[in-house]
Amino acid sequence: MPQDPPPRPLATVPHPPPVSHLQKTYDSPSYTLLPFVPPASQSAYLAIRAFNIEIARIADTTSTSIVATMRLQFWRDNITRAFAGEPPKQPVSLLLAHALDDLSSRTNGTARMSKQWFMRVLSAREQYLDNRSYTSLDALEQYAESTYSTLLYLTLSALPLSSITADHLASHVGKAAGITAVLRGLPLIAFPPPPNHHSNSATLGGGQIQIQRERHGAVILPLDVMADAGVRQEDVLRHGAEAPGLRDAVFTVATRASDHLITAREMLKNLRAGLAVGHEFEHEGEDGHIYDGQSSSGSGSGSEGGKGRGTAAQLAEVEKEAFGVLMPAVSTRLWLDRLQKCDFDVFREELRRREWKLPWKAYLAYGRKMF
Repeated sequence: MPQDPPPRPLATVPHPPPVSHLQKTYDSPSYTLLPFVPPASQSAYLAIRAFNIEIARIADTTSTSIVATMRLQFWRDNITRAFAGEPPKQPVSLLLAHALDDLSSRTNGTARMSKQWFMRVLSAREQYLDNRSYTSLDALEQYAESTYSTLLYLTLSALPLSSITADHLASHVGKAAGITAVLRGLPLIAFPPPPNHHSNSATLGGGQIQIQRERHGAVILPLDVMADAGVRQEDVLRHGAEAPGLRDAVFTVATRASDHLITAREMLKNLRAGLAVGHEFEHEGEDGHIYDGQSSSGSGSGSEGGKGRGTAAQLAEVEKEAFGVLMPAVSTRLWLDRLQKCDFDVFREELRRREWKLPWKAYLAYGRKMF
């Protein structure tokens, strides 16, 4: 298969320095993968990823539950104003408004990003703002769908591309990335860093407010997985990586993430073989997932995609338009491989280091169009 030309060099991509600094500091894998996104959509990609960073950091950068709630409302208002074309003077909001306007100009107003998808990410983050445990592995998977998969849907819509096959792949890649992100964050949440001494005091308006920074650590693994593995939160907080059953629990969660990457890879293989992707898109018909002339209910060689859309057309959409957006599959796979080499000890220091192989592995994956 002929390889595509190298992606546009990162140095030539225009974007506000505050946003690029935010991404390089807090989400370096996504910043490394920026050049693989089609150039016209890179501003949208940066805005979407920076928005996610801002929301994810709320619990770590606010002093009280009330302040955290206010920050979430601040971002709801920012999104609403950006979609109205009147963004506040905040770098991420300004970049998002620019991306929305650019998308409208490129498509003569026929394509748009979904405001409700941004709100969906906010609501999912808010639900777990207090670092409560996920009730089950399925609940963790739903959280990943509502956050990381939704970020990919937003980026695909900024290309613009409305494709059930691309969204289906994005769902699996996003779930894998979201589940992996929770595993990566487990040590920091179990043993939170020192309090932010520059935050507000413990009282506001005369009322006593619970300070999030003074909370004890928490273990956010799914409760059903912890129960099956015999993991107790107090053991993890006391013994860390040596807590009985912890590595078994991490292995179970990591396996679910890996399964989603394997599923996405098998879907691509099936399309290249002229076959249907193998299973229906479970979110078809939901808000934002209604596709004109497309369906995942077909069966048999060349028929999935509905109404005459063969596998060749679906494969072309993925390889020529969507593949750069799906590149988080590469960084996710690399981290899961490192976790396996560490015998699923999620507390190992090397798991928090930057992956030096990512640029090269990403370049190869992009050229071969395979995760």
